[in-house]
Formats: sequence, structure tokens, C-alpha cells
Amino acid sequence: MKFSKILMILGLFLFQLNFAQEKADVVLSKALNEAKAKNKNVLLIFHASWCKWCHVMEKNMNLSETKPIFDKKFVTAYLDVQEMKEKKNLENPGGQELMNKYKGENAGLPFWLVLNPKGEVLADSFDSKGDNLGCPSTVDEVNIFTAKLEKSSRMNKKELETIQKVFTKKN
Repeated sequence: MKFSKILMILGLFLFQLNFAQEKADVVLSKALNEAKAKNKNVLLIFHASWCKWCHVMEKNMNLSETKPIFDKKFVTAYLDVQEMKEKKNLENPGGQELMNKYKGENAGLPFWLVLNPKGEVLADSFDSKGDNLGCPSTVDEVNIFTAKLEKSSRMNKKELETIQKVFTKKN
């Protein structure tokens, strides 16, 4: 009887572990190691399940015309932050603290950074006024975004034009 209780408790513990999100520092460390091995930079994106613009950004990055560009230049890592009460379990522990470290606590979502394999910031999602670009969609926002991508990843003109075309909101 005692042994079956221990097994049941152990089983529940392992079941819970299965649903826990990976810690933010582990996600980042894995991305940085992969970036170093593949001679790429890391595109670190803070997002949430409720965030419409986060979904738009992810969709735009994963289209058949843009995915190969982002995959060629970056190791992309996502951290879940700022979830609603019923979805707090989706958050990566330490994700909000990491976002705060990069001055993103009041930025809104999505918030993104380009890091070199050493973890140094090459670009962030702030424009020159300190506003978060989030998922860029206007001509001006997309121009700032592509300038940051060009500077941090040496994208060529054709790659940048493709990203510009996809991200610019159609009116």
C-alpha cells in the first residue's frame, strides 16, 4: 500500500514536470550555443498566447518566402511572458525578468532582440524614440525593422525586400 502511494506521488510529480515550461535562461543558453555552432545570431522574441501581434509576427516569419531567410540568418527562440491567470503555466520561468533586463518591462509585446552568440545585444525592437516596434507593419516601422536586420545579420537587398513586402500592412 505504501509503495503504491509513493509510485502515485512520483507519477504525479513527473506528470507535472512534463507540463512545466523550460526556464528562460535554459532557452537562451541553448539558442546561444546553437548560434555559436552555426555561426548565426539569435533572434529572441518575447510573446504571449493572447497577443495578436505576436501571432502576426510569428506567421510573417514562418511564411514560405521568409522562413528560409530567418532560418539562414538566425536561431530564433521564443519566451512566453505576461500570460493571463489561466495560462500562467505557459510562461517560461524567468522570462519576464530577462525581458526586464533588456529594458522591455513596459515595452509591450512582441518584444525582440538580436543577440550575437556571446549574448551581446546587436539590435532591439525599440525605435529611435524608445517606442517598441513590436511586430512592425507600417512602412516606417518595417523600414526600421529591416535596417536593424541588415545591420545585425548582413541580409542582402533581396532578402530585405522580401521581408519588407511581407511585413508591410496592406491597406
